[in-house]
Amino acid sequence: MEGTIIEDKDVYTKKQKHPKGLFLLFITEMWERYSYYGMRSILILYLTAELISGGLGFDKASALQLYGIYTGLVYFTPLIGGYLTDKWMGLRTAITIGGITMALGDFTLFAVQEKWGLYLGLLLLIIGNGFFKPNISTLVGELYSKNDPRKDSAFTIFYMGINLGALISPLVAGLIYANWFASTTPTGIEVFGFKYAFLASSIGMIIGQVTFNALSKKYLGDIGTKPAAAKMKPSLDSNAKPKPLTKQEKQRTAVILILACFTVAFWAGFEQAGASFTLYTRDFVDRTVFGYEVPVSFFQSLNPLFILLLAPVVSALWLKLSKSKRGDFSIPTKMAFGLILLGLGFMVLVPAVMATGSDASNTLKVSMMFMVVTYLLHTLGELSLSPIGLSLVSKMAPVKIASLLMGVWFLSNAAANYLAGYIASLTTEFGYFEIFLYLGIAALILGLILLAISKPLQKLMHVDEIEEQEAA
Repeated sequence: MEGTIIEDKDVYTKKQKHPKGLFLLFITEMWERYSYYGMRSILILYLTAELISGGLGFDKASALQLYGIYTGLVYFTPLIGGYLTDKWMGLRTAITIGGITMALGDFTLFAVQEKWGLYLGLLLLIIGNGFFKPNISTLVGELYSKNDPRKDSAFTIFYMGINLGALISPLVAGLIYANWFASTTPTGIEVFGFKYAFLASSIGMIIGQVTFNALSKKYLGDIGTKPAAAKMKPSLDSNAKPKPLTKQEKQRTAVILILACFTVAFWAGFEQAGASFTLYTRDFVDRTVFGYEVPVSFFQSLNPLFILLLAPVVSALWLKLSKSKRGDFSIPTKMAFGLILLGLGFMVLVPAVMATGSDASNTLKVSMMFMVVTYLLHTLGELSLSPIGLSLVSKMAPVKIASLLMGVWFLSNAAANYLAGYIASLTTEFGYFEIFLYLGIAALILGLILLAISKPLQKLMHVDEIEEQEAA
């Protein structure tokens, strides 16, 4: 069967078409991201809304810290899920377990509007994501040979699936909590329909899992049905110890770990979108368009909207550069561009915060174009860093620890998300100006540092050796 899969890959390479399995994974990830981002887009609003308005009545600092803990753990558990999958289960089994668990988590948030229901629901989402997130990304890589030139393009297409779900869900969640299921009490108090938005996220997760399990045999064959440990060739000597990583494998692993450290800085700034950006948008941005007040969650659809518009352009650019005489930019260089663009995005917000200050009682509001331009620059940074990072792990990780290293990659997101929540909570003490300015400066400096060391990192990746292995 493995020989058949290789033949299929060769055929696809010749035709320069992506396997149909990629688009099944695209749809599956789209529904999972619909579930996640729909819930996340209103989480901080749900936490800070008063009890009488359908929320839980957390103060801002506590809500932002809880948000950081939750999003941090969401990216920590893939380390555990990746390890368990490598050892004892196939990628597809892990994806199914994760999907069902996350659907239960969203449903718990819908069914129980109390703090214990919140904690139980978030716990289920955290556990489920640990099994789902690293393994579906690894499964995308399994569709291609190690150095297939289509791989960067494939992960960018896959990233469009992520962002299609992320685009739709905040819009649906916003309409549900602020319009369709919102009501006003006889005393004039507005009650939001947060719980029904959580229900919509649960339904989306169920749709994704039904689709994945119904079509995976047809479009994926046997890919992802066995643990990574089972795919390793057994030694003729039953008492022989597993072979250690080679020098080149260790160096490639080191590159993955180094770049993971830089991604911490990127995501700590980028993930202000669901934290400080959400509260700043609610309190200081003029959201009125033709008499309609745009729900706060709608602004979180800007990032995925820009990705859907720009991802094909960026994907085509990488492919064109790879075929040019000069060649494509290296992965570290692309990631450095991501950090620089992130820093520029924060700098756009600095004059806005200088005008509004950080006191919510201030009636001055700024144009929403400040947020639009910031999200545009952050999106360009994300396209330069995130799908490229996933492709990096898929290309460079030794096969016996591939899912584990994908988990480590998401561990950097865990640290970043926790840090993002903590940083956002500091806005209640120091204000938005200082936080946004310092985040922008830090991102610019780290981007320039990564740009300076990109060539040494590229050498440690041993790309030429991988190409020779593939040719053989």
